[in-house]
Amino acid sequence: MNKKLVTQLKKQLEELKANLMHELQHLSENNLNRSQRDSTGDLSGYSYHMADVGTDNFGREMELNIASNENERVRMIEEALERIDEGTFGKCLSCEGDIDVERLKAVPYTRQCIECARKAEKKY
Repeated sequence: MNKKLVTQLKKQLEELKANLMHELQHLSENNLNRSQRDSTGDLSGYSYHMADVGTDNFGREMELNIASNENERVRMIEEALERIDEGTFGKCLSCEGDIDVERLKAVPYTRQCIECARKAEKKY
């Protein structure tokens, strides 16, 4: 893989990481760090309908799942940036073959070539 392409993919990874970190910060500030009472705007201190509580809990759980998924993507991006620094970027971690350039452009933090990813997916 040529140096110019690696530089482009590194920039893409860094931008993607910055965007995800911004989204996580926004999610944390606006939803996850607020109490249920604050997030619903309920100032009365009295309980409200169970369906409302269930809806609010479902929304918070969704937000937690989104945050968890985005944290995992940030971790994968950081690993890809480490592989760039080590000189192993673009190599499949399973078969050690080259990962197709088009795959790297689409998912620059991928760890596997398409064939190994398919095999891994079939196991689950």
